[in-house]
Amino acid sequence: MVVSRAEVLGMCMGVRRAETLARKAAQDGSCGQRPVFTYGPLIHNPQAVAALEAEGVRVLDPSSVDSPDWADRLRNAIVVIRAHGAPPEVFSRLDTLGTLVVDATCPRVIKSQRKAADLVRQGYQVVIAGDRSHGEVMGILGYAPGAVVAESSAEAVATAKRFSRLPVALIAQLCPATSERQNSLDSLAARVSAIVVVGGKNSANTQRLFLAAKASGKPSWHIERAGELPKEIFSFASVGLTAGASTPDSMVDEVESYLLGLNP
Repeated sequence: MVVSRAEVLGMCMGVRRAETLARKAAQDGSCGQRPVFTYGPLIHNPQAVAALEAEGVRVLDPSSVDSPDWADRLRNAIVVIRAHGAPPEVFSRLDTLGTLVVDATCPRVIKSQRKAADLVRQGYQVVIAGDRSHGEVMGILGYAPGAVVAESSAEAVATAKRFSRLPVALIAQLCPATSERQNSLDSLAARVSAIVVVGGKNSANTQRLFLAAKASGKPSWHIERAGELPKEIFSFASVGLTAGASTPDSMVDEVESYLLGLNP
């Protein structure tokens, strides 16, 4: 079997930066005996989150920020804001508690937050195309009071009619990292017999990557670990390997080794 990697795959710049900052926070917390949390799962990848927990970085339920029961615990804590960002009121609340905040918001997300706030100031009705429950979208909403989310073209049309007398500005949740991986997948699909997409099942961009792989017409699988691969994968002469923007390098390496028979 020949295994070919997509030219662009795996962790994007924003997620890699967030993971690096979280690991540094774990070291700082250990030295100062301070608990370390991430505001929600740092990465949409269960294995990566588990690896951080092993280093002492625990996941903080976002609702705990406003809980009186958590006030004392957060006062002496370090909280890492994930790459998706968070609404401004979260930063204010943590600052009030005296929490040490490590802002790992992706620079591209910060750009969207600032753009949304600027458009609101200019009098635009801001519409965010994306999943309203996604952390990135929720963060942007916090910077754009009155903005609405459109999860489908039908919702977008309804929103346009609703605000027909206002100038409307559209901001997409989809970041360049996603399109870069999908474009690279297109090139990969043209030269392989089957495709394996590695990444968390709870990762939206990995799910979209998998849908693109299936749309190529090649047999495709979305897995989190090598052990999930079906036996039939070994009947293909060539397999393409790609991964979502929150997938650690180690997981990609593990799957590649498995396919090559180096880690049965």
